[in-house]
Amino acid sequence: MSKKETKYIFVTGGVTSSLGKGIVSASLGLLLKSRGFKVTIQKLDPYINIDPGTLNPYEHGECYVTEDGAETDLDLGHYERFLDSPTSQNNNVTTGKIYQTVIEKERKGDFLGKTVQVIPHITNEIKRRIKMLSKKDYDIIITEIGGTVGDIESLPYIESVRQLQWELGKNNSMVIHLTLLPYLSSSGELKTKPSQHSVRQLMESGIQADVLVCRTEHSIPKDLRAKLAQFCNVGLDNVIECIDMDTIYEVPLYLQKQNFDEVVLKELNLPVGKDVNLKDWKSFLKKYKNPKKSVEIALVGKYVSLQDSYKSIAEAFIHAGADLETEVNVRWVYSGDIETEGAEKLLKGVDGILVAPGFGDRGIEGKIQAAKYARENKVPLLGICLGMQIMTIEFARNVLGLAKANSMEFDTSTPDPVISLMEEQKNVVEKGGTMRLGAWKCALKQGSKLAEVYGAKTISERHRHRYEFNSDYKKDFEDKGLVPTGLNPETGLVETLELKDHPFYVGVQYHPEYKSTVATPHPLFKAFINATVKNKS
Repeated sequence: MSKKETKYIFVTGGVTSSLGKGIVSASLGLLLKSRGFKVTIQKLDPYINIDPGTLNPYEHGECYVTEDGAETDLDLGHYERFLDSPTSQNNNVTTGKIYQTVIEKERKGDFLGKTVQVIPHITNEIKRRIKMLSKKDYDIIITEIGGTVGDIESLPYIESVRQLQWELGKNNSMVIHLTLLPYLSSSGELKTKPSQHSVRQLMESGIQADVLVCRTEHSIPKDLRAKLAQFCNVGLDNVIECIDMDTIYEVPLYLQKQNFDEVVLKELNLPVGKDVNLKDWKSFLKKYKNPKKSVEIALVGKYVSLQDSYKSIAEAFIHAGADLETEVNVRWVYSGDIETEGAEKLLKGVDGILVAPGFGDRGIEGKIQAAKYARENKVPLLGICLGMQIMTIEFARNVLGLAKANSMEFDTSTPDPVISLMEEQKNVVEKGGTMRLGAWKCALKQGSKLAEVYGAKTISERHRHRYEFNSDYKKDFEDKGLVPTGLNPETGLVETLELKDHPFYVGVQYHPEYKSTVATPHPLFKAFINATVKNKS
């Protein structure tokens, strides 16, 4: 298929936000990929932040990081986990990026003295960003538009879709509209009126939905489906039910039963192609639903009251757990509570502990207590990013005898900054996009636990942090048994730590959870879960 024939699918949402546009987009991408099409998915976010890198996780959930170092929306994690293929900075566009680009062009005089306006300058930049991915020769590009139809901030995106559809011509693009069918328990019925209004609002913007995906708690009766088709100007077969499932990984199969992928291909005038191949996906689901063992792992973090803050870690547990036919039950532990109630009370009985990533000094002492508890009680522990730094501080204080050891992030006057800034970071003022981001290589020490886990001498993992292990203390740690076993070959920066004489006490500066997918569960999570199973028995 030539570049000119790339097809575009736009996914919009109505009635309310957080309906699952990302899961529907990822599910459709999986179904189309399983039929042999080359597919990618991008997210258009209406907020004015350049990226979610500076957002509190309570605001927007986890910040996901791509191979090329883009800080993006957590939906890109879903795209990668479902499609088992990496995304890039071009897969996430924000209003902030759009306006920043247009204003920079205006300052350079690129618009030849013209008055810069939303139409055509902002919409042209949105269209350019949408079409940018077509250079990679994709058959189909799915574009999810964040927010809800009718939001003021979404209007330029909706207008850009209208223009693009006209420019691309018939059968080269389509719109899928995701809405909510609320259930009124008092009358025992699903209501279609909010969906009708949402579709009408879309039509007022010049866009006709081709497919209606209805999020619902109950099955849609035939007469109601017909009513939706009639009032929303879509074919009866194009009204797709998306009922609440036990797990997001069941959604593709449920949509496929309704021929969702075939409906889409028909709208785009594409051949159905070979039969959809979901054998491996079904195998994963079967193992996930029928575990032979179970473990409980404490996730110690700052943002546990919003579990989306650690979305990729939770999903990595699911992938690795299913592969090992082990149910992973997560005990969400707020690190601040450990400071007041003690590690023994909150962590007793768990089979493993994961000290989670994060920023800032809130709850840090609780994380340090958790690392100490795991080290002294031989409980398997995995420290990720800040988690590795926590293990470093705890070991320095309680084993090396450096009572005031700390990270420069939490105490700039500490006499023993075992975690410090790289020289090039010391004068950085701007917070956004200035950390060590994206894929970095790591050379693993021969004979180390991690070399065994990965089955490789050199690996590449994604990073998102500013502070580093202070190499001035490297020999002290080695002599006492917490060994740096992974180094970045270019900079010599410490990437991994392992404790001798412990069943599993591993800290990594990178984020292994970002690379875990359904098709390829991450080996480090598998090794950690295996260690917790052994600890339990």
